[in-house]
Amino acid sequence: PALRAGFIWDDDAYLTHNPTLTAPDALRRIWFTPRNSPQYYPMVFTVLYVERALWGFSPTGFHAVNIFLHGASAIFLWLTLRRLKLPGAMVAGLIFALHPVAAESVAWVTELKNTLAGFLAIATVYMYLPFGLAQGQTRGWGRYAAALALFILAMLSKTVACGVAPVLLLILWWKRERLTRRDVDPLLPFFIIGAGLGLLTARLEVKYVGAFGPDFAFNPGDRLLIAGRALWFYAGKTLWPFHLAFFYRRWGIDVRVWWQWLFPLAALAVFLLLWKVRRRTGKGILAALAAFAALLFPALGFFNVYPMLFSFVADHFAYLALMAGIPLAT
Repeated sequence: PALRAGFIWDDDAYLTHNPTLTAPDALRRIWFTPRNSPQYYPMVFTVLYVERALWGFSPTGFHAVNIFLHGASAIFLWLTLRRLKLPGAMVAGLIFALHPVAAESVAWVTELKNTLAGFLAIATVYMYLPFGLAQGQTRGWGRYAAALALFILAMLSKTVACGVAPVLLLILWWKRERLTRRDVDPLLPFFIIGAGLGLLTARLEVKYVGAFGPDFAFNPGDRLLIAGRALWFYAGKTLWPFHLAFFYRRWGIDVRVWWQWLFPLAALAVFLLLWKVRRRTGKGILAALAAFAALLFPALGFFNVYPMLFSFVADHFAYLALMAGIPLAT
């Protein structure tokens, strides 16, 4: 049905009424003048610029690209899980392709941010694994360079892709008896680039997008309450994707209300339990759950993002995390 959809919400600011995309020096503005666009995601606006040149402002073409990228991500998820020798790899890829929580990202033109970053992120993992899991001296540094390039492009599409770095480390931790410098050192550029561009986005979100003021004035306790409840919310929607909404009610946060602390404490208890029993059950479940949390981390309330003005959670925040949550559930 997305092929028959139109433009909604902030598609005007990003696309239809974005003067940068029609300027003679559009590409220079996109890449070298961050304030000319709502967010500094130059890969996204470059793709939108090319799309506008191809079919103008006809929404069908923009929706088709989102659907294509989502389908490609589902295929790469299947191939990646198969490379990890996980059972049910194809089933997980099919569920991701059709999962209702992904619909918001795929059917909303502006969320090309998610579909493009998601495709580049899972392609990064797929490309890195033969290098990271290689035995002996021959590791294939060409694959490493390709994975790093894909990761940079993913970060320039949406900085939630920073979660790819801890996900790769978690996969290696799961597959190895123990991590060594041979495992960790090649990932340092991923962590540095991820942290740098992520902090840049956080700064631009506050300074230029408008994620500041009384509605965003949370103390550390507030942010822990938001994160704990959001984790359970996204886990629930992954397993039971019903009663979805474009905006969910923004719940009240009060550190003096004891039951609100049950959410972060219960999440912590789950991780501690899985850590304690890892020698009996294996590290796979703990690694997948930690990957799910890592991919959600930028949207858990520790950083101000403008949609928090309306709600602390949104389906499109969980798009990349579905790639870890669905294999865990299946």
